[in-house]
This record gives sequence, structure tokens and C-alpha cells, in this order.
Amino acid sequence: MVLQQAIDVLKTEARGIMGLIDRIDDSFVKTVDLICNSKGRLIVSGIGKSGIVGRKIVATLNSTGTRSLFLHPVEAMHGDLGMVCKEDILIALSNSGETDELNIMVPSIRGIGCTIIAFTGVKHSTLAGHSDLIIDVGVAEEACSMGIVPTASTTAMLAMGDALAVVLINKKHFKESDFKRYHPGGMLGQRLSMSVNDMMITGNAVPVVPEGSTIQEAVAEINRAGLGVVLIARPDNRLSGIITDGDLRRCIARGKPVAQLGIEEIMTPEPRTLGIRVPAFDALNLMEKYEITVLPIIDRDGKIQGVLHLHDILGKGEFKFNGN
Repeated sequence: MVLQQAIDVLKTEARGIMGLIDRIDDSFVKTVDLICNSKGRLIVSGIGKSGIVGRKIVATLNSTGTRSLFLHPVEAMHGDLGMVCKEDILIALSNSGETDELNIMVPSIRGIGCTIIAFTGVKHSTLAGHSDLIIDVGVAEEACSMGIVPTASTTAMLAMGDALAVVLINKKHFKESDFKRYHPGGMLGQRLSMSVNDMMITGNAVPVVPEGSTIQEAVAEINRAGLGVVLIARPDNRLSGIITDGDLRRCIARGKPVAQLGIEEIMTPEPRTLGIRVPAFDALNLMEKYEITVLPIIDRDGKIQGVLHLHDILGKGEFKFNGN
């Protein structure tokens, strides 16, 4: 019963989005041209659930090169209209087109001289009558059993906003390099665009001991490199295993005579590894998924090429797993 209800909701929302395909028209094309030729900003406004959708649309537009801001209709009428200038374009969001707070604000926006575009599900509504262009985002039904909770309608509105943002990306020739510029995270965006080969630790800086080494030799190598790990190498330099600070602590906590154990008894055999051409973004995902900070880097034959530390991707002290 529960699963079927969930499936029905998804089907209803999917039908709502698919229904937009047959109704999208030249007004959408004109909207794109107006935004591309505008010297002002794109202002998005709505209230309630539509307002939440509007904030997400603004976030997407800003991150993809279209200067945008969200204007709350009530706050607009109490001073925030001062942010608006005649070169701006307003996209007003209301499924019914009869949202009082929005319709009270729109004539004031019109008085400033802005072009007004309505995202609405009712083409003959009050909002539509105030607007220069109408983008039809109507749906045949909401997904809730009462038919009144904004569900399919807000999904359709959001999807149309995504369509607008993506078309603008292509129209403005917005490139991956531009996206990285708007998503620097300090220098994180640049680092994530690199491959493991560009940032891994190599040569003598890699902590390695051969199979058969004593635990004292392994610990000495951990201390020398300062990475909290040591790699165990076979005679042909293929990776055999890894020992971490955590492995040593767990052995001690279990009361094992660490100093008397061989490294093969402590190490983790066949640890998680990466190839040298793997994007840093994928390396970061793997590290976060398994909460590990150092990854051995090997070639196709399993031979050690280096190690990658989380700090080399994120920058020392800047980030932690899950933002904690």
C-alpha cells in the first residue's frame, strides 16, 4: 500500500512535467532572449511553496552565470523595491496566478519599468494579465489525495526553471571553467578539476617498507613520512597491504603484543586504491564514502606510484568529512 502510493505520486509528478512539453512555446524563446540581452538582473519572486522554488531557481541561475536575486513580495512592499531598477526582469511564480501578495507587488514593479514574466498554471489569471510574457507551468492534478497540496505543480515550476537555466548556459556559452570560477570553495574547484597524478605524493616522500619488515621499521617509516600510514611492498614493488595509525591503536587496544607481531599480521591486505588518471573529484568521493584520508596510487600492474592524502585535495585544515 505504502509503496504503491509512493509510485502513484512519482507518476503524477512525472506526468506534470511531461505535460509541459506540449505547452512550451515562443514565450519561452522570448524570455531567453530578453534575459540574454538584459543589462540588469533577473529577479524571481513568489511566496509560500512557490517562493521556495524561486530561491532554488535563483541559486541555479547565479551559479551558472545569470545574475539573479530573490525578492519576497511582502518585503518588497516594505522597502525592498529599492533593489529593483528598470533594466531588471521579473519572473513571478504563482500556480494559481491569484496570489494576493504577488499581485499587489507586480504593478509597482511595472511602474519601475521592468519586464514581467509569469510562471503560472492559469493563463487567464490576474498575474497573467499583469505580465508581458506567460510561461505555462500548469499541471492536470496535484499528487496528494486531496488535490490541494502543492506537489506536482511545484515540481513542474522547478523543472521549468531548470530548463530556463540550462538553455541560458548554452545561449551564453557558459563553460566548465566559468562554473569552476563561481564554485571556487577557496581553491577547491581548481583542485577537483585535476587528476590524482597532479597532486599525489611520489618518490622518497611515499612511506613504504618491504614485506618481511619488522613493526619497528614500519612505525619508523610512518613517523618519517608523517602521513599516518605505511605501504607494504612486494619485491617487484606491487602493493601488498597498508598499515595505518588506526591499525596500530586497535591492536594495542585489543591487548596484542604489537612489538612482537609481523607487519603481515597487522596490515590490511588489498586496501582501496586508485589509478593515477582518476579525477580528484572521484578520489574525494571515495575518501568520504569510506572515511579514509590516505589512498595508495597504483598502476595497472598494481605497482606503487604514490599516495594521495585528503589534505592534498581539500587544503590542510579547510574541510572535514560531511562538513562536520
